[in-house]
Amino acid sequence: MVPVSFLKTCSLMLLLALLVGCSALPVTKPYHKDLPPVLAQDELLRPYEKLCRIQITREVYFTDYDLKFDPNLQEWGIKSLREEAQKMGADALIFPEVTSRQITIVLFPGFPATEYRATGVAIKFK
Repeated sequence: MVPVSFLKTCSLMLLLALLVGCSALPVTKPYHKDLPPVLAQDELLRPYEKLCRIQITREVYFTDYDLKFDPNLQEWGIKSLREEAQKMGADALIFPEVTSRQITIVLFPGFPATEYRATGVAIKFK
């Protein structure tokens, strides 16, 4: 038979672990809120310097090339550019562009494949 004091201690420790365990995890902000904004040329009111040109490529195999105007692909491109700009410490992103082109697969000629490319310029305000 297990002593009552042992059961009370174990129950108390379990309750304490459940209450404190979750608060030990770091609380993070939603990732997308900290991303640098995409600015149009007329929104640039302060002087800035170009950090770099960002280019991200995504290859999609066995899909139709006509999906190039899918809004999800535009969202993917802009979000990916903003994430890369954030890693560089950029204040904003300018000249975003998402393009696509049909490519040929060397191992499987004749099968559809598309390359999506997102480009933009990361800037830092002076």
